[in-house]
Amino acid sequence: MKHALRIATRKSALALWQAEHVAALLRAAHPQLGVELVPMTTRGDRIVDRPLADIGGKGLFLKELEVAMHEHRADVAVHSFKDVPMLLEPGFAIGAVLERADAADAFVSNAFVRLDDLPQGARVGTSSLRRQAQLRAQRPDLHLLDLRGNVNTRLAKLDNGDYDAIVLACAGLERLAFAARIRSRLDPPHWLPAAAQGAIAIEHRDGDARIAELLAPLHDEATARSVGAERAMTRHLQGSCQVPIAAFCIETEIGLHLSGLVGDAATGRLIRAEDDGQLEAPDALGERVARALLEQGAGELLGRPG
Repeated sequence: MKHALRIATRKSALALWQAEHVAALLRAAHPQLGVELVPMTTRGDRIVDRPLADIGGKGLFLKELEVAMHEHRADVAVHSFKDVPMLLEPGFAIGAVLERADAADAFVSNAFVRLDDLPQGARVGTSSLRRQAQLRAQRPDLHLLDLRGNVNTRLAKLDNGDYDAIVLACAGLERLAFAARIRSRLDPPHWLPAAAQGAIAIEHRDGDARIAELLAPLHDEATARSVGAERAMTRHLQGSCQVPIAAFCIETEIGLHLSGLVGDAATGRLIRAEDDGQLEAPDALGERVARALLEQGAGELLGRPG
């Protein structure tokens, strides 16, 4: 198809689900538009024997997709927004943010219903430093083990007896029809997710007016505001995959409410802050909460002076 829109995507089951979901929305919004998927394997997918934080963070999942767009082998890329770096590479832009799914983390276990039910010294799998910090804060007795791989692989490792429980994102489990595996939700504000968790972002070449116009009907402004505040907080903290940072923003009767934390995965120390802001100023809210965290000493956990 001469004018088909080509979607670059990772080959994992969840990434393909997200890309197919975007393709269906595009076809519904533009019935005459042809949409094709361009599945790719990224460096983040190939290196599965080391924690993400040790090999460069979640941005490893984006690079090959951006190269495909730069070389005009693809027009857009579909991402879990929580995996997108706080600052995009020059020449790229986020053209649409879809309505957010469940942002919470999920406690998954075959023998236990809740985190508090785990016996002393139980083995819990997660490769997320953010999750490790919050687990240590609540249950310093637990034995935390690294857990890489796609959703199916992680569930298989749990079922094989490698772990007593694992922590995954509710949204990913629900999208892959594994909602029944969620034993309990780890809910805000007590437990905070990654910034933009549960949201899907569509990236494109900056300045491509045709693509921007095609993506516009898919954009959900309410989600964009909330995740915008979360990402602004993380960006102001200069946060990355190497530092446990969590954020969650909701709309209230008076505007936006943002909760954030910076943690220490080794000790379980958590620094928390929250604030309210105006709907039209999510970035300013994110920066205020970031400053409040820094004033409480988050810079030390972030490896920043002062």
